[in-house]
Amino acid sequence: MTRVQAAARRAPGSRRASGAGDGVRTANATASVQYAVARTGLPAATTVRRYVRAAALRDLAVTVRFVGAREGRTLNARFRGKDHATNVLTFVYDDGHRLTGDLVLCAPVLRREARAQGKTVIAHCAHLLVHGMLHLQGYDHERNADAQRMERREVEVLATLGYPDPYST
Repeated sequence: MTRVQAAARRAPGSRRASGAGDGVRTANATASVQYAVARTGLPAATTVRRYVRAAALRDLAVTVRFVGAREGRTLNARFRGKDHATNVLTFVYDDGHRLTGDLVLCAPVLRREARAQGKTVIAHCAHLLVHGMLHLQGYDHERNADAQRMERREVEVLATLGYPDPYST
């Protein structure tokens, strides 16, 4: 995939972050935000950047791109072999000192899932951004123990942002 080009301003931010057992350190996270679809109901770029910083456990630069169903389907088919749009895709480009990558959120899927789950689009978007950010930083949910670890971290980050546990019923 060609790197999603940064069309929006890059806003640096740093925060105190605690990693899994590594004490407290400062993570410098920058985020560019792109809207390839109407922004209606989606979080503002400043809000997206705040979510990115909250989930950053290490230095990183990320581009967050909101796309429509066609682009979401094309990317999911090309890179995951699945012929449908999915809610969030994570692309890691550099796993060096400063991690770089893209998060692609499919707005129609995001909106549909939020409605089905009885959540606001903003709350569901916060969850998916945190989820994608954790994938970017090496978390996965292939094994049950890894899924539990990732979900715990998501719940912790979302709580700092003022959102309830997305996994509770």
